[in-house]
Amino acid sequence: MVLWDNNIMSGRDIWMGFLVDTQKEGGGHSWGYLRSLVRRKQVDSADEPHSHHHHQLAKALTVPHLIAIGVGATIGAGVYILVGTVAREHSGPSLALSFLIAGIAAALSAFCYAELSSRCPSAGSAYHYSYICVGEGVAWLIGWALILEYTIGGSAVARGISPNLALIFGGEDGLPSFLARHQIPCLDVVVDPSAAILVFIVTGLLCLGIKESTFAQGIVTAANVCVLLFVIVAGSYLGFKTGWAGYELSSGFFPFGVDGMFAGSATVFFAFIGFDSVASAAEEVKNPQRDLPIGIGLALFLCCSVYMMVSIVIVGLVPYYAMDPDTPISSAFASHDMQWAVYLITLGAVMALCSALMGALLPQPRILMAMARDGLLPSLFSDVNRRTQVPVKATIATGLCAATLAFFMDVSQLAGMVSVGTLLAFTMVAISVLILRYVPPDELPLPASLQDRIDSVSFIPGETKPSHHEGTSDNSNKQPLIGENEASVHFPVMEKQEALGCWALSEKKRRIVAGWSIMLTCIGAFLLSYSASSLNFPGVVRYPLCGVGGSLLLAGLIALSSIDQDDARHTFGHSGGFICPFVPLLPIICILINMYLLVNLGSATWARVSVWLVIGVLVYVFYGRKNSSLANAVYVTTAHAEEIYREHEASLA
Repeated sequence: MVLWDNNIMSGRDIWMGFLVDTQKEGGGHSWGYLRSLVRRKQVDSADEPHSHHHHQLAKALTVPHLIAIGVGATIGAGVYILVGTVAREHSGPSLALSFLIAGIAAALSAFCYAELSSRCPSAGSAYHYSYICVGEGVAWLIGWALILEYTIGGSAVARGISPNLALIFGGEDGLPSFLARHQIPCLDVVVDPSAAILVFIVTGLLCLGIKESTFAQGIVTAANVCVLLFVIVAGSYLGFKTGWAGYELSSGFFPFGVDGMFAGSATVFFAFIGFDSVASAAEEVKNPQRDLPIGIGLALFLCCSVYMMVSIVIVGLVPYYAMDPDTPISSAFASHDMQWAVYLITLGAVMALCSALMGALLPQPRILMAMARDGLLPSLFSDVNRRTQVPVKATIATGLCAATLAFFMDVSQLAGMVSVGTLLAFTMVAISVLILRYVPPDELPLPASLQDRIDSVSFIPGETKPSHHEGTSDNSNKQPLIGENEASVHFPVMEKQEALGCWALSEKKRRIVAGWSIMLTCIGAFLLSYSASSLNFPGVVRYPLCGVGGSLLLAGLIALSSIDQDDARHTFGHSGGFICPFVPLLPIICILINMYLLVNLGSATWARVSVWLVIGVLVYVFYGRKNSSLANAVYVTTAHAEEIYREHEASLA
């Protein structure tokens, strides 16, 4: 393998060079598959004249719309149930602290989302960021997992609405027959017509336009928040009147110990899932650099505040061991002779479920649209209605799938699969922040139609032309996919010296150290999470594994903290947006937390998810890889890409 001294290369670049050299030696067609997994796309820019202007969404959202989306998708009916379950089994009176710790953990991911969404404000959320920073293979798996998350999540929410509706109408027999659940004779299947009808209603609302659907979601969310505020105010009045019996217990504030409080935090963390829906609508925000970070931050802050205040009140009204695990809020008021409040709280639960249903069905069409734009799914899903400026076909497809599942299946057993997609997305977003800061992509893919223009661009006399290479070409004469950086050809060679203890690193070596440090950090986080969670492992295996994982994690953190971040981070993507603080510490903690939660989801959940991911791999191999928009892309450095576009535009003028 030939490495040029004036090239700036990372560990990923060396790996790509190895792939190509192996192919030259007869590695064969199989290396083309591996090369396609690591090809990366550029940040979409609406400001550049050469950007893609087809399939444009409406720029209609502002901060209030984003808060409505984030709060509506996050505060579902879970708060009406989680309060009782977690207090009884884990936290006791310290439930509010569990919510606070979980909120802080969620805020770590929110910081990462805020930076990436403002830098790369296009539809697709974590899929889009992974495609830009990591590669096509990982991006496909993230997008595929998010499709599963939103489909099952929407179906599970819809199935939960009809029992609450029945309570408002006086019981299961109170619902009209065409809305009530029925069991199909001779089959162990209970159909839920009201769930399917509600999914169709929400789907139709989403097809009207992003501003109209967000306005409706804001109204429903406001009604839900008003009910929770009633719980807080009325509950506080009862608490001061009766003396807060729940806090006057001999077991103290931590009946299950501090460990129980942290265990409760791990459980209630999933109540904060939903704020990432804000990032999925990034392309439809008027001022994404300013509004997206504010919308994500305020939505998460409001949710955490409401959760904590509700938990403080309810745990104080009823001793934690006497709380009803199914209807803790309603039963707390009923125990104080406020039966009428039960109907109001049930109505709030219905509103919460409706807003959560909107929050679940809103992101998926945009994920499908983003993947179809990139050629990984059929172009049908990328069509945007000219009048409503929303992906109507993708929205209808999403609604049909969710309605079918909600009608025929009790998806409660599959609810754990929802968490896999979210936690994988959270993990990959944190990794993407590290990559963006330390080893950002330094080459851009250009369409093959510009091949002649690329070949005709003149460079410094006496130097070779840039090594352009196609995304998945199997031609052995081509250069690595992203293996070259011609900045040193275009500019004089200047090695930047940085202090790393007693070492002096050139820019090339800094990128190599940073790339390996990020990879070892992720491996260490996984080993530490897995060994810490595997209580059944013998100590002779578990403790050394914890030590290895912790050592790798700490070594990666120290290495990344000791070297400078890449200067290209200042100009990568859209400038002027939010900058994630405390890098690399904050993203690494975020990775560790999410990996720990992923490991603890259980083998049954992972078995089900694995089946879906295997299906996704087959779809990618037989369709996505071949039809990717980067299949014939030509990669050149950023400086050369700008020059090529200027030459191309001048020739068209």
